[in-house]
Amino acid sequence: MDIIVITTIIASLFLLIGAAEPLAKHLRLPYAVIIALLGIMVAAAATFFLRTDLTDALNPIAVAILALPIRSNVFLYVFLPTLVFQVTLGLNLRRMADDWVPILVLAVVAVFVATFVVGYSLAYVSSLSLAAALLVGAIVSTTDPSAVVSIFRSISAPRRLARIIEGESLLNDAAAIALAAVFMQYVRTNSPDPSVQSALAQFPVLLVGGAVVGWIAARITIWIMALFSRYELAVISVSITLPYLSYIIAEQSVGASGVIAVVVAAMTLQLTGPGRLPPGTWQNLRDVWGLLAHWAGALIFILAALLIPRMLETVQWSDLGLIIVVVGAAIFARAIILYGLLPLLTRLGLSPKVERPYRVAIMWGGLRGAVTLSLALAVTESLTIPPEIKRQVAVLATGFTLFTLLVQGTTLRLVIGWLGLDKLSPLDNALYNQVIAVALQTVREDLAKVTENYDLTKETVRAEAKKFGERLELAVKSADDKTEILDRDRITLGLIALASAERDSLLTRFRDRTISAGLSERLLSDADALIEGSRFAGRDGYKAASNRSLGFGRWLRLAVFLHNRLRFSRPLAHITATRFGLLLSQRLVLRDLHGFIDGRIRRIHGRRVAELLHAMLERRIERVEQALDGLRLQYPGYAEEMERRFIRRVALRLEEREYDTLMEDGLIGEEVHSALTLDIGARRDRAEASPLLDLAMQKKELVRQFPLFSDMDDAVLNRLARNLVTRYVNPGEWVLRRDSASRNVYFVASGAVEMDVAGQTWRLGRGEMFGQMGMLMRKPSRAAVRAIAPSTLLMLDEARFLRLLKRSKAIQGAVHASAARRGIPIDQLSMGG
Repeated sequence: MDIIVITTIIASLFLLIGAAEPLAKHLRLPYAVIIALLGIMVAAAATFFLRTDLTDALNPIAVAILALPIRSNVFLYVFLPTLVFQVTLGLNLRRMADDWVPILVLAVVAVFVATFVVGYSLAYVSSLSLAAALLVGAIVSTTDPSAVVSIFRSISAPRRLARIIEGESLLNDAAAIALAAVFMQYVRTNSPDPSVQSALAQFPVLLVGGAVVGWIAARITIWIMALFSRYELAVISVSITLPYLSYIIAEQSVGASGVIAVVVAAMTLQLTGPGRLPPGTWQNLRDVWGLLAHWAGALIFILAALLIPRMLETVQWSDLGLIIVVVGAAIFARAIILYGLLPLLTRLGLSPKVERPYRVAIMWGGLRGAVTLSLALAVTESLTIPPEIKRQVAVLATGFTLFTLLVQGTTLRLVIGWLGLDKLSPLDNALYNQVIAVALQTVREDLAKVTENYDLTKETVRAEAKKFGERLELAVKSADDKTEILDRDRITLGLIALASAERDSLLTRFRDRTISAGLSERLLSDADALIEGSRFAGRDGYKAASNRSLGFGRWLRLAVFLHNRLRFSRPLAHITATRFGLLLSQRLVLRDLHGFIDGRIRRIHGRRVAELLHAMLERRIERVEQALDGLRLQYPGYAEEMERRFIRRVALRLEEREYDTLMEDGLIGEEVHSALTLDIGARRDRAEASPLLDLAMQKKELVRQFPLFSDMDDAVLNRLARNLVTRYVNPGEWVLRRDSASRNVYFVASGAVEMDVAGQTWRLGRGEMFGQMGMLMRKPSRAAVRAIAPSTLLMLDEARFLRLLKRSKAIQGAVHASAARRGIPIDQLSMGG
């Protein structure tokens, strides 16, 4: 076909894409449904004009539309990588990592259940072989990610539940494509009927191979992007290659899952990209990908919809009954997941509880789309599959897709309304009216100042003030008439608002570049956890989330093992430097939130709630300060350098803002402004790079600060520093359990622990030791010790401690004092001879 004709048709389709969004808004239907309907209408109109005798003038256009070179590879290799890549970039991966078990289980299990339920049902009622029926089941088992995301946004679903279902809808594409390829091979070769075991056996290679390809491709791409970091267009251009090369290499060279490769590549870029690229470049990269994905998602739907009339040309009345079987089996399979597997995961603590209305919405909202049609098209293109099987696969997959779009898609909003998911809860409704009343009072005060400043006509001001006063009076009356909000609920709402304000402040400081991109990703994830915890567990949820944000990360144990056992310290140094930055940034943001409580929350929720939030916020600040003090004690010189660099970043932002103001005022030209900005960029790169942290040197300095080691010479101290093993513990973590055999002595470098012995409790802080009594008494420890703050402990094994005990009068004195405090005679202690 002539390239001019193709270009003209594609350009015209963009008119439909532009009209689809406002039309979907007006008709209150999912965007995917509207775009698919437009595609079907275009194809149907082209077919009608080509076959009618009314006119021949439109025949060339109709022929061009119906003869578009649409192949399955166009969908799978051009559009799908873009769509999957952008959806993954938009996910909150740090929060999603908390729910990787239910996401992975649902993504794989849901596809397998749907495939085999649909497949065996079809094989039972039709003449299709089991392999062909399972092929149909695999094709119809994948839900459309963009449709699922839009559904959850429309019903304001709980964030954790939304993350799980969105992650499942993204990864089930990979599972469905892989299963379809397996069963297509069975159909092509006319092999014996496949089993669940044979299908499962091929999955590890598909998943692991795809993940490895995606990770390697992303690491290479990020390295190249970092080299070009000063050139924004170059960075964005390089990012375009990542999903396509990952997909093609995985599918064609490795024989793995291309979708998994793209997902892992996008995850790797999202986690490491912000720390390697300037914030403006990273934001623009995401914006570009958002636009590309919007176009790709629309084109993949509209082009796939153009195929629907063609694929239904050979439909027979008997096929309608089989389509009904596929619809019923697919809904039944979804019900097995929602009413069987999800409750089981909830009981195991791996998934949030999914209320019944949400289950119904999820089940009815499982729209199918372009991926299903693309896989069906791939079957029809195969030369080795019998024609009757190709016809039935095309008809059943297309018929089922039409049902989900035209029946489920068009009635979904009615179902959501019937379930009451589109209505505010009584609590939110009461807050809604109260917020309006408070906001209008503030507006009236500000409006009075504006009218005074502009010296407007008094009659006009009086008339408008009267109308505004009537609206304000009505709002106040509505707020008073509605359900009274309990203090407990006000606290919950106040904490949600406080966490949201924290998130907004972080975004502002990220844009100002006073907080680096890498740190902002972590901090924003923690803020999201605060919002979610407050929403579902109130004050306790907020406290738990804030405690987790101050705790040591999940990778710390591995980093400590590498440092202690293999003397490979780079991961631990990186984690420590990141923790410094996180705590400094948290302290900066938290101190500003007191003003938000006084300025906003107090006016809506009252003085008592505001005072309680002030107290909770102050406690968070104290804990951040405590954690920072612990790091300063461990790494004194390093802490000072981190703080200096933080101050430099703030100063650079203020300097940059001043230059922007001078150019806006016309006092300097673009050439001078560009030169000044380049100079700031170079200095900012130096300020944002974390200084090197020499853990060995820092440990020596830390050991010198212990009063217990004050009587030792430098040679002994250096040897001791090498032999002390670092252990990090989070609040609530047990260090020693009662009746356990103690073979180490612990010294508290920072933080605090609580020791319980025979019903008595002691709190030990920096410079104190524990674990020595059980060792010296040659008995199981009677003490139970757990951390009450993020703590750093230094451990010394039994042999080295006994040698140290002989040499140090200070430690002997500490041991005697500890024994006296517990009423243990000195002669019961084995002091190592």
